[in-house]
Amino acid sequence: MNDVSAAQPVYADAPRWPIRYLLFIGGMGGLLYGIDIGIIAGALPYLEATATASWHLTTQQLGFVVAAVLLGSVLSSLFAGMVADLIGRRGAMFLAGLLFTASIPVMALSDGYAALLMGRLLQGISGGLIGVVVPLYLAEVLSPERRGRGAAMFQLLLTVGLVLAAVIGLYHAHSVDAAAAAVRHLPGEEQQRLLFDVKDHAWRTIFWSCLLPGLVFTAGVLLISESPRWLVRRGRVDAARRALQRTVAAAEVEPTLQRMQAPEAVRSRGTGARDPLLSRRYVWPFVLACLVLAFTQATGINSVLAYAVNILNQAGLPGAVANWADVAIKLLNAVMTVVALVLVDRKGRKFLLMLGSGGITVALLAAALLFVQSERGRLDVQPLLQQQVAGSTLSLPLDAAQWQRLEGGAAAGPQQLTVSYAYGGFSNVRALRSDNPIDATLEIRRNDAVSDDSVIGAFFRRLHLNPFPDPAQAAQAPLVIERAMIGPVPSPTHGWLVASCILLFVAFFAVGPGVCVWLALSELMPTRIRSNGMSIALLINQFVSTVIAAIFLPTVGHHGYASMFFFWAGCTLLYFLIAAFWLPETKGKSLEQIEANFR
Repeated sequence: MNDVSAAQPVYADAPRWPIRYLLFIGGMGGLLYGIDIGIIAGALPYLEATATASWHLTTQQLGFVVAAVLLGSVLSSLFAGMVADLIGRRGAMFLAGLLFTASIPVMALSDGYAALLMGRLLQGISGGLIGVVVPLYLAEVLSPERRGRGAAMFQLLLTVGLVLAAVIGLYHAHSVDAAAAAVRHLPGEEQQRLLFDVKDHAWRTIFWSCLLPGLVFTAGVLLISESPRWLVRRGRVDAARRALQRTVAAAEVEPTLQRMQAPEAVRSRGTGARDPLLSRRYVWPFVLACLVLAFTQATGINSVLAYAVNILNQAGLPGAVANWADVAIKLLNAVMTVVALVLVDRKGRKFLLMLGSGGITVALLAAALLFVQSERGRLDVQPLLQQQVAGSTLSLPLDAAQWQRLEGGAAAGPQQLTVSYAYGGFSNVRALRSDNPIDATLEIRRNDAVSDDSVIGAFFRRLHLNPFPDPAQAAQAPLVIERAMIGPVPSPTHGWLVASCILLFVAFFAVGPGVCVWLALSELMPTRIRSNGMSIALLINQFVSTVIAAIFLPTVGHHGYASMFFFWAGCTLLYFLIAAFWLPETKGKSLEQIEANFR
């Protein structure tokens, strides 16, 4: 306590504008990370409407496009710590900005699945670097009094990135709706052609709008100083002194520099040898950090944010209304992050994680029960559709009479049909609505589900270890309708109830895991393993997120939305138990004090 009180005047005398600029650039890293996650939500409906028709994109491939950012993050997270140690924290941040900026034209100008997937992977690789290096940089540069606030600033700008992505999607949703109203009087084919062009232009423009933030971050990184801790480890003491002069008061430069040099000079217990990496001092905080990051993604947050418009459409909110709700979700996320910014250094990390994970569990269970209610009355029409299969295709006109035949003639409102089908090991999902003029025919063809062989698939098949289906076998496989369910489209009231649950979910996430996850990532890791340990922990985090995003569309197509929400609720309950019984409180402690607790 005396040390903290004595440090307050020095803290007040620290240079203000260099620190504010440093926080701004760190926040811009969070902004790019948020754009990475959120931009696909607004583009997805138009990408699905155009690329599915022109590129024969399957549901699984569309899921890979969504998950590619997360997959790229997994790949880069594995090497982010190594890169940060090799070229410095500042150099790694600059590399991340370059990759993000380069990904934009690759995606916006793509003319096929491969190019689009490559652009999303590049964007994800930059996100993985940012997710490791920016919190690492902030933890090493900022004083203990500013560390919690710096991590909260990163998360705050991350949520602003999500809001920005949602607003961009909302703007283009209104543009598409206006274009649809303007061409309504035209003949059917001409109307569909013009709408196709408008939607194709919409998703490309959404990607182009991300270019400016990437340029600002990349250029801005050049004006910040390198981490003094990294410079000391490289023996560049004079450069570390100059870096400290930009972030701490003049009277504290030399004492701070001496404290940074001490861990390099003093070996464990004076023996001249370091503690083994498998000692409790390193393993237990590393395991805790990995668990916190894994269960943060197991709440389903990234999939909810990425598929928000699709989820709300399925729940009963039409068109642009779902986009408005998506914007509200992202805005609430930002507002509640400001609340977390105020609470994180007052209430502590452990309390906020318990509060957040407990509230998330309740919200997810409520949403799951709402979907159970809406999905309960659906009819199984799989035998009827299987009878309509001719060879390896299905072409079924869906006029009013056909909808009545499928649902038994008892329903009065609009109906929704979800069809899961397979050719050999390749499966796909189609969702159609009776009130959507575009869904005038249920058309199922082999090339909508069976993708070409890949280099990875061919390699594993030669080893007889391939977990992926074989296109050669699927080319001769018959069409099998695995599941076909029809039922009424949920009411807008039902849609708003689901939206309310998601709003509650996001509010509790922002207050708890949203901020505390970055603190856990940087605070729990001991100095010796911090950079590489953070890489592995974020790798696990992004791997969990990638798997959930990749299986989301096939799972909800085969088993309904309720199944995913129940799964997320169960994972979040485990998260609450970990925070309550295992996680130590790190509020008000220096990195060295936190590390000493695990000895």
